[in-house]
Amino acid sequence: MASLAIKVKSKNGQQILKDLTSDSTVGELKMFLSSLTDVSCENISVLLGYPPKPLDISNNDKKLCEIGLKTGETLIIEEKSVSVGESTPQASKDKPIENGIVSHENQTPCRPGILMKKVVPSDNSCLFTSIGFVLNGNVDTTVHTLMRQIIAMEVASDHETYNEAMLGKPNAEYCAWIQQPSSWGGAIEVAILSRFYGLEMAVVDTLNAIINRFGEDKNYGQRVFLLFDGVHYDPLYLEQSDGGIQTVFPAEDLEIYKEAEQLAKEAKSSRQFTDLNKFTLKCQICDKLLTGQVEAQKHAKETMHANFGEV
Repeated sequence: MASLAIKVKSKNGQQILKDLTSDSTVGELKMFLSSLTDVSCENISVLLGYPPKPLDISNNDKKLCEIGLKTGETLIIEEKSVSVGESTPQASKDKPIENGIVSHENQTPCRPGILMKKVVPSDNSCLFTSIGFVLNGNVDTTVHTLMRQIIAMEVASDHETYNEAMLGKPNAEYCAWIQQPSSWGGAIEVAILSRFYGLEMAVVDTLNAIINRFGEDKNYGQRVFLLFDGVHYDPLYLEQSDGGIQTVFPAEDLEIYKEAEQLAKEAKSSRQFTDLNKFTLKCQICDKLLTGQVEAQKHAKETMHANFGEV
């Protein structure tokens, strides 16, 4: 039987486990994981999937196929600090604080603060300004020039990947277009900047209440969060109790990921997104105001005007 290829993430880094098959037992899995992570078999906690959820490894005699483990899966290994029996009654006595972090009398929460949005200007470069903020911690509306150049150079260097079908226009035309301050950035641009800066960029989509992860397959050690409402991007940051902010997080930080996921759900339920059929655009060439994507596309087809700005 073919061996399973399982990616293992832990405090020791990332490794590939190839010594097990679907007929291997949970007990065997725990022994291998223990040797890779330096966590004892008794204290191993395994998370699987996105968002990561606990994998039941309580029965050592079960086969891996019986617990749903397949080749290509990613396991996140953590060490149990206390047993479930000890933690449950204690948690009921403690006063919960924001984001589900439990406050113990003589213990400081592991991450004081709350995930928040930093509003950046709606100037057609909001994506680049947002990325600049999570990289540098300040709003700089000039960073788009450099980022647009980075994108254009990457696209121009790889005509096979960045072909007309992908870009929606010829390669050279796209390279000229993206360097114009009036051009919006989107998924292609996020993916390129994720690779360039060596960071996973998690885009919290409030329209669909999901998180789109760019660079997920690159195993980057750090992650940043951007909020997208269907038209506009804003950066997310953690405002800490001491007044400081944090914009870059370890990729294995599941707590902050879950906070971002919850934020997306709450934003959708309160309709904090832009209806693409009703928002207003302005043609930057003739100054005509247009309502929604359909009108903008019709105007572009009739006039060949292709530069639109948010109103």
